[in-house]
Amino acid sequence: MISDFELLAEKVAKLAELTHSLRKENAGLRHEMASLNADNQELRSRMQQAHDRVAALLSRMPAEVIADEDAA
Repeated sequence: MISDFELLAEKVAKLAELTHSLRKENAGLRHEMASLNADNQELRSRMQQAHDRVAALLSRMPAEVIADEDAA
């Protein structure tokens, strides 16, 4: 009977250790995900700015230059 309790205590200890390890890993993954999301947002912003600059440049070009480029 005592050995059953000792076995159960060992299993509970292993489970607690695994739970702690998984919580720590989960926290690290959440931190990494937040960092990657911030990087992604920054890159999306930079792409939008580049798109806006290209669109502004194209709008200032004479129509015949754009037509010549499309024909080529």
